Amino acid sequence: MLQVNARFHSGNINVLDARDPGHVRLAIRVDEGSEHYQWFHFRVAGAKGTAVRMVIENAGGASYPDGWEGYRACASYDGDTWFRVETAYQDDQLIIRHTPTADACFYAYFAPYPHERHRALVGRLQQQPGVALEVLGHTLDRRDLDLLTVGRGDLPIWIIARQHPGESMAEWLVEGLLERLCDPADPVARRLLDHTRVYVVPNMNPDGSARGHLRTNACGANLNREWQTPSLDRSPEVKLVRDKMDSTGLRFCLDVHGDEGLPYNFIAGPDGVEGLSPGVQAGRHAYEAALVQASPDFQTVHGYDKAEPGKANLTMATNQLAARFDAVCMTLEQPFKDNADLPLPDEGWSPRRCQALGRAQLDALWAILPTLA
Repeated sequence: MLQVNARFHSGNINVLDARDPGHVRLAIRVDEGSEHYQWFHFRVAGAKGTAVRMVIENAGGASYPDGWEGYRACASYDGDTWFRVETAYQDDQLIIRHTPTADACFYAYFAPYPHERHRALVGRLQQQPGVALEVLGHTLDRRDLDLLTVGRGDLPIWIIARQHPGESMAEWLVEGLLERLCDPADPVARRLLDHTRVYVVPNMNPDGSARGHLRTNACGANLNREWQTPSLDRSPEVKLVRDKMDSTGLRFCLDVHGDEGLPYNFIAGPDGVEGLSPGVQAGRHAYEAALVQASPDFQTVHGYDKAEPGKANLTMATNQLAARFDAVCMTLEQPFKDNADLPLPDEGWSPRRCQALGRAQLDALWAILPTLA
């Protein structure tokens, strides 16, 4: 008998009818306190050797329906190795077809980053020389907000990720970045840490991550629209991090995200923020140029339209922090689909590719370091 379940960390699906493996009817659950939805993550058991056709009936009303075009769902038997399966978007429905070769299979919008992996990552890194773990405070669901600090220098560098919890690729990228940054045999990492103090929040939204949200925290707040006036009642995650930034200072910030629609890796900067020093935008463009050289998975042709001068949304992290600190700040976006410039169809954009792009960030940061001092 077919069983569909999403009662686990980051799980999200409502089962409408699972009696017929050839027509499993599903719907994505809406983020608590908001109208957003698109993230799904569920487990199908009892289907080994059976052709399963799963229909997400409310896909057309998702937050970013253009994200379904050209998209293929992620699947895994063990929750560790993920691959892509046949997927089509037709008549406002997302149709996933797969014949599992094992008794149970997970399906997700993107490879999830489990809380157990987060705990293992910070637990492992905090034991390395020169690495400190600090709990900045607690979320609305009383979860810890972890901050890792590493470096011997005075230049404050900030990396934050996963303000939008469904963008799990952000934490996969940060894992790759942190592993390289904390590798004592890596010469680029060693030199960077001689000059900088790097502050990393691997998961800005642990509540939304656990609840299986796409975009919001426990009360429905979109954290990347809370940076101008954050509060402990609505957006403690942003309030705690911004207060810490005020105490440490900030010369560079990379805010890591994922984009549902565009099949590319790209950067968005504080283009509409007025009054920035010339070096801020120059640093952003130099970083992009260095990252193009460091990773063929990154490009600068495709991305978001630039805001007009004076039209920047200061509730967003990159804009608020650039204006607040007159610092080089940018948002790095990764695809949910594949990188159209360098496709790998069987896995699409994937955890190991996120990790590789994370490692490449150090080369770009090293290239612009003299301009940050």
